[in-house]
Amino acid sequence: MIKKILVTLTIILIVVSGCYSQQHEYKVVNTFHIASPGGWDYIAVNNGKLYVSHGTQVNILNEETGDSVGYIPNTTGVHGIAFYNEIGRGYTSNGRLNNVTVFDLKTNNVLGQIETGQNPDAILFEPFTKMIITCNGRSKNLSLIDPKLGKTIDSIDVGGKPETAVSDENGKLFVNIEDKNEILEVDLKNHKVTNRWPLSPGEGPTGLCYDKTTKRLFAGCEKLLIILNAETGSVVDKITIGDGCDGVAFDSKNKIIFTSNGEGNISVVKETASDKFTLLGNYTTKRGARTITIDEKNGRLFLPAADFDPTKTNANGRPMMIQGTFQVLVVQ
Repeated sequence: MIKKILVTLTIILIVVSGCYSQQHEYKVVNTFHIASPGGWDYIAVNNGKLYVSHGTQVNILNEETGDSVGYIPNTTGVHGIAFYNEIGRGYTSNGRLNNVTVFDLKTNNVLGQIETGQNPDAILFEPFTKMIITCNGRSKNLSLIDPKLGKTIDSIDVGGKPETAVSDENGKLFVNIEDKNEILEVDLKNHKVTNRWPLSPGEGPTGLCYDKTTKRLFAGCEKLLIILNAETGSVVDKITIGDGCDGVAFDSKNKIIFTSNGEGNISVVKETASDKFTLLGNYTTKRGARTITIDEKNGRLFLPAADFDPTKTNANGRPMMIQGTFQVLVVQ
């Protein structure tokens, strides 16, 4: 009898959990304002702190309150932030300086710079090799940094513009190549590209996440989320998402994929099986909120954004940011 009751309760919990994920209305629950000027790119969360790339510096906020707890200076053209918690180090990819800034995670003190390829964009700590890896857009390669030696020890030519990379944590790296509409598989043991997989009909891949349980890759493309089998490279599904995606986040506990879309929303996709995906909905954020990160401990999403003046445009024809309006949206 007890066994039957436990089985029944388990089924009920699974059903309730599934219903919640499908009915939950994601919305902006808080806004953290940052007064300093400049553009932005990636945002990252680590041990209760938000690290926000912003012009020539990285702003550090308390994740709960949005209060400033420090900043990393002189990171001109900064794109991303990575963390090697075992040794207490953080790393920023500085696109206009062609280097990485190393800083202390406790004090925020800058410890030095490491040269990379040209225009380092996305950056990550890779746990299998324990290297810091940058995706270098202009030199079309990856820089492999040994954190303990404090220098770049090798580079891997990828034959296109590497936008984002994710690790399977077992010796393979997957890289979005934005201008080639493909994903590369990289052998980190031998430092070489082993496969090139087309993303068609996806174009302009930017954000990328990986489910190590189902071995599926989630690539954010123009108005499409493309799902690939990471073992074979075959496209297993494609989901229509909002316009202007530049970031993808994955909630591995609840099997939910989020894409941040510049048109002013997030698309939320549920992974119900390795080859079955359902769009739960598009939820309003703010126009220009194109990048995203998630704190998997509490499910909070964070998206950098700003206000724009529609009467003024930049060289690319886009509305200009109103100075002093930079902010981070908290979505849950």
